[in-house]
Amino acid sequence: MVVDFVTEYTKLLVSHPEDISVSVKNIEENYNEITIVANSQDVGKLIGKEGRMINSIKTVISACKAKGGSNYRVNVESKK
Repeated sequence: MVVDFVTEYTKLLVSHPEDISVSVKNIEENYNEITIVANSQDVGKLIGKEGRMINSIKTVISACKAKGGSNYRVNVESKK
């Protein structure tokens, strides 16, 4: 559910939606790391001015945390 949301939402924000990939890595029980890989031109759009865009994505993910009980950490990486 979270991965689908993050994938679709980030594709709406960027100029190169075909380059978006989202993966989830289970670090510990109830703790996951979401990695968003985007085109290098789109990384700034995902982070936003003063981190506002990525913080809004984290806020929505925290609502999913309340429902599912897992904690999430979000990383944005540039496509190599």
